[in-house]
Amino acid sequence: MADNADLAPLSLKKENVTPVNSKIAVKKFVNFCVMKNETLNFVFGCFFLQELSESRAELLNRIQNLKNDLQSWRSKLDTQVKNYRDELSDLKKTLNVEVDQLRSEFQELRTTLQQQQEDVTVSLKNLGLQDVPGDVKDTEVSKVEGETI
Repeated sequence: MADNADLAPLSLKKENVTPVNSKIAVKKFVNFCVMKNETLNFVFGCFFLQELSESRAELLNRIQNLKNDLQSWRSKLDTQVKNYRDELSDLKKTLNVEVDQLRSEFQELRTTLQQQQEDVTVSLKNLGLQDVPGDVKDTEVSKVEGETI
């Protein structure tokens, strides 16, 4: 009889005999799982998108803060540069005034020396020693050297 069972058509074998209701139940279960999987994918997708949106918002916030910091830094730097330029301009003006004063003082000294030299020349002329200025210079140099030694 075992031989007859092996020769029996496939539809008569117990393992292939599945009630129609259970096939429908399996299909429904598979469809449910697929739908559940799609729902889970959708939920996880939404969660992922929410995380991305939050991450994007945080990055945009950080970028805005960095832009604000940069603008503040530029403003402070511009102010500092302006202050240094003003200070340099004031120093330049002061230096120019002092240089002009020194030029004026040197001009006065030059004028005074020329006047004194002319006075000495006039005095020597009056004394009749007009040709002696070279000798006077040598004598003055000797006196200066004698005093320092």
